[in-house]
Amino acid sequence: MTATTSTDWTASGIAAGVRSRRRSAVDTVREALDRIDERDGDLAAFQVVRREASLREAAAVDGAVSDGAARESGGLPLAGVPIAVKDNVAVEGEPMRAGSAATPAHPQIANHEVVRRLRQAGAVVVGLTRLPELGVFGATDSVYGVTRNPWDLDRTPGGSSGGSAAAVAAGIVPVAHGNDGMGSLRIPAACTGLVGIKPGTGVVPAEVGPNDWYGLTENGVLATTSTDAGLVLSVLAEDPTLATAGDAADGPELRIAVSTRPPVQGVKVDREHVRALFRAAADLMHDGHTVERYDPSYPTPVAVAALTRWFAGTALEAEHLDPTLLEPRVRTHARIGRFVIDRGLVREGSRDSWIESSTELLTTYDVLMTPVLASAPIAAKRWGDTSWAATMAANVPWAPFSAPWNLAGFPAMSVPAGVHPEHGTPMSVQLVARPGRERTLLSLARSIERLRPWPRTAPAYTD
Repeated sequence: MTATTSTDWTASGIAAGVRSRRRSAVDTVREALDRIDERDGDLAAFQVVRREASLREAAAVDGAVSDGAARESGGLPLAGVPIAVKDNVAVEGEPMRAGSAATPAHPQIANHEVVRRLRQAGAVVVGLTRLPELGVFGATDSVYGVTRNPWDLDRTPGGSSGGSAAAVAAGIVPVAHGNDGMGSLRIPAACTGLVGIKPGTGVVPAEVGPNDWYGLTENGVLATTSTDAGLVLSVLAEDPTLATAGDAADGPELRIAVSTRPPVQGVKVDREHVRALFRAAADLMHDGHTVERYDPSYPTPVAVAALTRWFAGTALEAEHLDPTLLEPRVRTHARIGRFVIDRGLVREGSRDSWIESSTELLTTYDVLMTPVLASAPIAAKRWGDTSWAATMAANVPWAPFSAPWNLAGFPAMSVPAGVHPEHGTPMSVQLVARPGRERTLLSLARSIERLRPWPRTAPAYTD
C-alpha cells in the first residue's frame, strides 16, 4: 500500500476516493493504524486503539459502497474516513474513562449520538483520545500519561481535546471529534495549527456529562482544512448545507470587528499573536470586507457566570465517583463547585445580559475576530501532580479568549494564522458569530485559508 501524503490525507479526499472505489476503507484505516504505531509513541494522544474493531468496520463500509449505499442521496459522506473520538463520549464496546482512574472501566453499551452519526456517515473510529481528568483543565495530562504537542514535544497540545488535536496535527487521522466547555476545542486547535469549530447551542447534540456543564459544552470538530471542518460538522449537525459553505469572497461583504482586549483583566497578549491577528484582518480587508477595531466590554459578572458553571459542572461529574481516585486539584475544583451549587450561585441573569449584549454586537458586526491564545502553549508535564492554584495560575493567562462564547452559546472557531517567529508554535485567530451563522464562520475561514495557507501538519510529521 502506498502511503498517502499529508496533502491528500483529508476527510473529503478520502471519502471521495472510497465512494468511487479508487481506494478502500480497509487500506485507509490500516494506514491510520500504522501511523498510530509510528507516531503516537512520542505524543501519547490515544487512550484506546481499536485495531480489530476498526478494520471490521472499515470492511463493512467497503461492503456498503459495493452495495450502492454511496450512490444514495447523501450516502456515506465520510466513507472510510479514519476518525478519533475524545474519550468522554460513549463508543460502543469501549470503556469511557474521561482521563480519570475514578471512572468505570466497563465497555459502553451504546454509542453517543455524535458517534452514531459519524458511523452512519461511513467514518471509522480508529481510537479514543486522551484528555485531562474530566476535561477540567487546559493541558492534556492525566493518570494515563502526558500528551505532547507535535509542533514542540515540550509543550502541551492544549486541552481538554488535546489528544484529538495531537492526533490530527501529527497526521495520524485527518479529522477528530472533540468538545468545548471553556475553549476545549479552540484552544487545542490553536496550539496545534488546526481548524477547530464549536457550534452554537443546539446545533449538535451535546450530552457530555450530567448537564453539559450547565449548558457550556458543545461537541465539534478538529480538522486540517476548513472544508473538512464543514464536512464533519455537517454530519454531526445533520445539516448538509454546512458542507458547502463557500468562500466569503463569493458572498456578501462582511463587517468584521477586530479586538485584542482579553476578557480577563491583567492578561497581556504576546505581541506576535497581536500581529498575527492584524495580518489576518488586513487580508480580509483587502479581500473586500469592512474591518474595524472594536473592543467588546467583558463585565465581571460574565466571568463569574462562566466560572460558577465550570465549578458546578465538575462537581456534578465527580458526584458519583470515588474521590480518593480523583486528582487533588480536581477534588478541589469539585469541592468549590459543590459550594456553588449549595449556595444557588449558578444564576441566569448574568448569562442573559451577556447574550443580549453579544447579540447586539454581532448584529452590528457579522463576525468578531480575536486571538485564541495570549501566549505560546504551556509546558507538557504532569500538571495533575501540582496544586489546583498552580494549575489555575498557569491556565487562565494564556488562553482567556474562548470561555465568554461558551457562556453565550454562540458559534466560534479557531483558524490558523501563522507561526510564532521565536517559539515556532502555531498562532490562530478566533472567529465568533451570532447563533445560526456557522456557515458564515466556515466561509470566512475558507477565505483566510485561501489568502494565507497554513501547514496541514506539524513540520516533523509532514509526509
